[in-house]
This record gives sequence, structure tokens and C-alpha cells, in this order.
Amino acid sequence: MSVVLAIDAGTTGVRCMAFTESGTVAASSYREFPQHFPRPGWVEHDPNDIWDAVVVTLGETIQALSTPVAAIGITNQRETVVVWDKTDGRPLHRAIVWQDRRGATACEDLASRGYQDTVRAKTGLTLDPYFSATKLAWLFGPGGVEVTPTTAFGTVDSWLLWHLSGGAVHATDVTNASRTLLFDIDNLAWDAGLCDLFSVQRSVLPEVVPSSARVATTAGGVVDGLAAGIPVSGIGGDQQAALFGQACFEEGMTKNTYGTGSFVLMNVGASRPRAVEGMLTTVAWALGSVEASNVDYALEGSIFVTGAAIQWLRDGLGLLADASQAGPLAGSVPDSAGVFFVPAFTGLGSPWWDPHARATIVGLSRGSGRAHLVRAAVEAMAYQTADVVEAMAVAAGRAPKELRVDGGASVMDLLLDFQADLLGIQVRRSAVSETTALGAAFLAGLAEGVWSTKSEIAGVWSASRTASPTEDHARLDEMAARYSTWKRAVERSRNWDLTDS
Repeated sequence: MSVVLAIDAGTTGVRCMAFTESGTVAASSYREFPQHFPRPGWVEHDPNDIWDAVVVTLGETIQALSTPVAAIGITNQRETVVVWDKTDGRPLHRAIVWQDRRGATACEDLASRGYQDTVRAKTGLTLDPYFSATKLAWLFGPGGVEVTPTTAFGTVDSWLLWHLSGGAVHATDVTNASRTLLFDIDNLAWDAGLCDLFSVQRSVLPEVVPSSARVATTAGGVVDGLAAGIPVSGIGGDQQAALFGQACFEEGMTKNTYGTGSFVLMNVGASRPRAVEGMLTTVAWALGSVEASNVDYALEGSIFVTGAAIQWLRDGLGLLADASQAGPLAGSVPDSAGVFFVPAFTGLGSPWWDPHARATIVGLSRGSGRAHLVRAAVEAMAYQTADVVEAMAVAAGRAPKELRVDGGASVMDLLLDFQADLLGIQVRRSAVSETTALGAAFLAGLAEGVWSTKSEIAGVWSASRTASPTEDHARLDEMAARYSTWKRAVERSRNWDLTDS
């Protein structure tokens, strides 16, 4: 018997987990790292803080194991940009995080010059500062990072892979590459025209590798207790990894991760769908090799802030001592008493794509209390998900039959019940809540024979709870009315801040 290690480098911390062949957790460790907000709308991390958290959590997990490690998988916050010098591994700037909006003006300029359709056709994405390219353009322009022959760019998976391999491998997987605005998802290659458009030199780009295949082996001495020669065989951006971890292997299967933000992905199979306004098309995974026959695509709706709103209520307003109090406090009142909270702190993602939207709370009265505001934040997770599912059903020509969910907020039964009533479909919570890590483990273990097929992996997946939609007509009418009011609140938040730069 052996285990597969998964390194989950998220937006606020790093989690390392060891999974057995039956998909159970043998050991785990977690460590947060600092966030930096140098200006409104700017979000940064120190890349060394991320790697230090990996060293600690990986070392603690290995120490807790009594079985050998068959492989390592990596999953990561996507779109976040790291640049470093390959001679010594020195970061050349703080990492610019996916939430960062400093590229908004550049995106608007490119859109006004008619590049939106070209970018969408090649990448499946939209011109938005969420993605990596304008962050890189800023780094290599106003950010003052000089490109030399030893300059390397990568998303967080690349940064970790480079360290784990002792600097031997500079690569990213196809799912992370597909989130940069520099990658042609039809030809499955970096695109010279897009690199020129964003003034990114191709010399800094990593090699693009499959999501499930041996891409490196560990170097000795990089982490205490980590032996040399362990295969690193799975890499996936966090949301694609979660889709894989939820065993959404058939067309139409859909998942939502309630994390710092929320991300709804639908497997649409081997044929890339037509690009549409409001939805993203992304590479779901490439198994074995980066070629069309081994690639599945996904439609994605990206919601920038859901769980982060709970953190704000805790840290910014002091309404919660701990995020775990959100569910019980929200459940202590029957509804939000007319309060609606649109948490557009860094703009709105799918299906609106409005970088100038800002957070809005409407419907307050003298009767509004702490519990109502917390409940409004919880309900906002469900409303934003419904916005995306509604648009996704139109884009895909099919509505999901069920929604598989995971992430920290999925522990709230209140949220799952509210979501099921709002969507009118079953909402199934994975027995393993950390499906991003589970997906990374599945990808690595599939490459190394721990699991032989996707069907075998599907047999490992199970639900811990299923929320079924209400059949009460009065409740359905109530939910429809609330959803209509939510959309009015969203309109209040849109195009608020027109001073981003």
C-alpha cells in the first residue's frame, strides 16, 4: 500500500494531504501565509511565503506517514503571476494574485481597439485583469522587472514544481496555461500573436505539460523527510482539479467550489464549445499528453468573492470571531430580513465581467442585525452561483441535472438547502471536502497506476450529504422573488468605481 501526496497551494494558505487508494485522508497539514494589499484593488503574495508554507506542510505530512509515497500532485490558485531568476530562485517581484485588478485599464484599452473577439476565439477567455497576461505586462512595464535570459514566469504550480525538482524543471500544466490569455486552447500551444499583444517575451514562458503524466521527480534535500526521485505526476489549476476530484467525467456533469471565490465548472467533453459572452471556456485536463485526443474542455463561471466575504465580516467588521460561526449565526434567523450583500470587492466575474463593480449592501433597516448581514453573505454565495448556472445552461444548451459541491463553505447545510431550492436540482456535497487536493492526487495517481482508469476513480467518489429542492409552491415563489431582488442589488453595484488604473 502507498499514498499519493497532494499539495494544494490556495489563495490564503497551503494544505498538504496524503490520500490512500480508497480516497481517504491518511495525513494532512495546513498553514496560512500573509496577504498584501498595497493599493485598493491590488493583491499580492510573497512567493517565498508560499514555498515556505509548502516546506512546512509537506514535511509535517510526510512525518505523519508510515507508508511510502507513490506520487505527488500539485494544485494551485490559478492566474497568479510569479517571476523569478532561475540562477538562484530569487523572486523578482511579489506575486500578483488572481484577484488583483491593476490591469483593468489595459484590458479596456485592448477591448476598445477591437481585440476582444480575437482573444476570446483563441483563449476561450475574456479581456479581464483576472487573467495572467496583463499582470505580466504590468510587471515587465511599470512594475520594473527586467527580462534577462534567466528570467522565468510561471503560475504558482510552476514556482512549486521548479523548487521540488531542485530547479531542473520549468513547466506548467495545460490547465494553468489556459488561464493566462497567452495560450491557444485549440492548438494547445503558446500563441506568438498573443505574446506580442501583451508584450510578453516567449523566453520567460514555461514548457506546457499534461495534467496527468510524470513531469518531474523530487530533488534531494528540498524538504525534510522528502526522498529524492518521487514522481511529480499530476498538476491542475484548483478548479479543474476540483472538477476531476468530483469525478465529473461525463459531459454535463457540473461542480461548484465555495472557496475564497466560487467557481462553477461543467464538463463539456472533447469538443470545445463556441465562445459566448459571460462564460469562459477552459481546458479541463489533458491525460497522458498535450494533444487533442487526450483533452477535455469545460465551461466555467468564475465568481471572485464568496468565502472572502465571510473573512471580511470576521476581519474587517469584527462580526465573527471565527469563520466557522457563519453557518450557525446565519441559521439563527429565518431569512436576511430584506438585506442583500453583493460582495464585489474586486469587481464582478461571471456572467457580468465588470471590473468596476464594488461591494454593496442594500435593504438595511433598524431591524437589521449581525445575523442578517452574515446570512446575506451566505445567501450571496448561492445567488452568485445561480447567476452562473443560468448563463451556463444557455451557453451549453443543457442545464445540469445535479450540482456537486465542495470547499470550506460547503459544510453549511443551510447553504446547500438554499442552493438546491434556488436552482431546483439536487446539490451533493463530496465526502471529501478538499476536492482540489483530491483531484491533484487522482491526477498523479492515475499517471502512476495507483488508479487504473477514470471509472475506478469514479467508484471512489461519494457524497456525504444530498440537498433536494423544495416542492412547496409558496417556497418556490418566495425564492423567485428573492432572486429577482438580488439581481436589482447587483445592478446597484455595477460600474461604481471608474477610477481603476
